Amino acid sequence: MTTDPGSMVFDKERVRRARIAVAAVFTVHGAVTGSFATRVPWIQDHASVSAGQLGLALAFPAIGASLSMPLAGRISHRFGARTALRGLLVLWTLALILPALAPNLVTLCAALFVYGATAGMSDVAMNALGVEVENRLDKSIMSGLHGMWSVGALIGSAAGTVAAHLGTDARLHHTIAALALTALGLIACQGVLDLRSEADEEPPPRFTLPPKSALIIGAVGFCAVFAEGASLDWSAVYLRDIMGSSAGLAAASTTAFALTMAVARIAGDKVVDRFGAVRTVRAGGVLATVGGLLVVVAPDAALALCGFGLLGLGVAVVVPLAFAAAGRSGPNPSQAIAGVATITYTSGLIAPSMIGSLAEATSLVVSFGLVTVLAFGLVLGAGVLRGADRVSTGGGAQDPSPAKAGTGTAA
Repeated sequence: MTTDPGSMVFDKERVRRARIAVAAVFTVHGAVTGSFATRVPWIQDHASVSAGQLGLALAFPAIGASLSMPLAGRISHRFGARTALRGLLVLWTLALILPALAPNLVTLCAALFVYGATAGMSDVAMNALGVEVENRLDKSIMSGLHGMWSVGALIGSAAGTVAAHLGTDARLHHTIAALALTALGLIACQGVLDLRSEADEEPPPRFTLPPKSALIIGAVGFCAVFAEGASLDWSAVYLRDIMGSSAGLAAASTTAFALTMAVARIAGDKVVDRFGAVRTVRAGGVLATVGGLLVVVAPDAALALCGFGLLGLGVAVVVPLAFAAAGRSGPNPSQAIAGVATITYTSGLIAPSMIGSLAEATSLVVSFGLVTVLAFGLVLGAGVLRGADRVSTGGGAQDPSPAKAGTGTAA
């Protein structure tokens, strides 16, 4: 149980403002990722690492995130949700500076470990608050919040592209971006829910295995993130090597995938409220499966491009709904969300390398056959996300009281 030291009154208007605030937090979080991604070539040259060494270094953000995410719940318990998010988000935005400063492989791996650890902890904290706002508003918002993350990533990428085009030193670019995003993040955090633990509430363990419910929900998220990671990293290569398309059209496949995901996430909340999480994910799984089949059997690049677009559309809302379901699956939302996040981060880590290894042993066509099979897994496993629904019982709106929300009251 958590309480707000200022008021025990459930205030819809304050929660609506908290929704805007947490959406801004998601946007800032995404902008950090977008800013970093565009300067990876500069960072590689500055650290003087080979392609293989860069691949090794880029595994460290996921390692750092996976190891640190279980700590987020304990930090929130100790300092309160708003203070914890504020501190963790500041650490994340400032961590953007570190990779560009690394002069060699060892320091780059260390910098990326810290970058990933701060990303993961702030990710858990903001998703837990997002689920709480969704509970109190009694309508789906998680898909839209993740859509705002995608918008932030696109904004960060656009600014990074301009900086790279102008030949700006990434150390200067990332320092300016980090300071600006830190300021915006601090402003946004002022409006999020201020949840506090009861004095007699036991703190969550520092490290623990994810609860069984999180493992089951995470398995569905695993399928979606695997398809997402494979498509983002390999779609351009697929169109170039398998379809023989131009470099411009190959690059467009990644853009098409990212844009369909962003649009679907922003529009996804209305779909979820109308049809429910299970039917939405099941329909998305059908779309993603059809998209994967189009990629595998496409006779030309245009059809394969449509396939990647359908894949993005189909998997877009799965991870937000997985977080929402995890946040309602037990007495400790942060622990369950951390478990699901760890599984999805792991999926994102292994997907690109697994696709590459399978392609080397067979072909990229076979690799995307595996993606198609996992996409169909969404159709089969959608039922475990039933907890993400905000459908009321008994014909009325759900009671947003602390007893049903599971995390107490807040301003």
